[in-house]
Amino acid sequence: WQAAGSLIPSRLVTGPLWPRLAASPGPARRLLLCDAPRDEDEDVDQLFGAYGTTPAEQLPKYQAPEEVVDPEGYESDDCTTLGTLDFSLLYDQENNALHCTINKAKGLKPMDHNGLADPYVKLHLLPGASKANKLRTKTLRNTLNPTWNETLTYYGITDEDMIRKTLRISVCDEDKFRHNEFIGETRIPLKKLKPNQTKNFNICLEKQLPIDKTEDKSLEERGRILISLKYSSQKQGLLVGIIRCAHLAAMDANGYSDPYVKTYLKPDEDKKSKHKTAVKKKTLNPEFNEEFCYEIKHGDLAKKTLEVTVWDYDIGKSNDFIGGVVLGINAKGERLKHWFDCLKNKDKKIERWHTLTNELPGAVLSD
Repeated sequence: WQAAGSLIPSRLVTGPLWPRLAASPGPARRLLLCDAPRDEDEDVDQLFGAYGTTPAEQLPKYQAPEEVVDPEGYESDDCTTLGTLDFSLLYDQENNALHCTINKAKGLKPMDHNGLADPYVKLHLLPGASKANKLRTKTLRNTLNPTWNETLTYYGITDEDMIRKTLRISVCDEDKFRHNEFIGETRIPLKKLKPNQTKNFNICLEKQLPIDKTEDKSLEERGRILISLKYSSQKQGLLVGIIRCAHLAAMDANGYSDPYVKTYLKPDEDKKSKHKTAVKKKTLNPEFNEEFCYEIKHGDLAKKTLEVTVWDYDIGKSNDFIGGVVLGINAKGERLKHWFDCLKNKDKKIERWHTLTNELPGAVLSD
């Protein structure tokens, strides 16, 4: 695998940069192990059923809904004053990637004294207001009809994201001496996309729409992490793989972080369950490919919680907490399903992407 440290996530160019992932791309695939003991399976089912989740309730594989034609179309007064934007979107389901190709804009609103603008395009996934999920194109100088032909890619996008997230695309004017100015925007609900099919858009930019702070009560997103879980009968333990992170929040003044990952299996009375990866320097898309083993009986695993936290290493001062995720019986959604599938399928490695958040209930957030 190529080292990702040299990539600047705000300008990822055409094509998927990561190798193909063997991970099942979302909540869809339930892996079954035919020779698992039936009574143990029933125990696991019963235990998870008590928390309101059973295998029958696994989310269906993401499929886009049938196209609904907007009766109002794109006719708008803003078309003539703000300009139009031509772009395409592709959800690569197997590799958990959303490719956003920004082609060109036409007839942008003049923003500078010379009657022109210095436009760039900024992408932002909603809900989840954070620097970790913002991407942007390069700036083009002195033009109202810019052509970028630039592809920006979000990694770690799950089927769940495709159902509930909206892509906000903003065109802005870069100003060296003042704040950058907003020109216009558009918003695309990701559920409009069909997996593995490119969808082209040529739409009128609109005035700035307010972000509804109440639409999502979830914690601030700080990036994504790809984790593998496997209960090994041979080693009599849980193998936790820390594979990579994507679009981490920048914690250092240079716009990067020096990330590493810690894992705990809780409750942990003896404080012996801590594992730590190596530090990756100056990157928001680190590759770790490290695996840790927790010796534990399979029957005891259901009572445990796996806490995974990502940190920014700082010399001479305390390290900064970037974000974390908790997998286990009390988790919800994808985090619960990953844990459930691991317990249910001995000796089967299961990889899943998870969203990092800025708070973890009950976690020790000091390094």
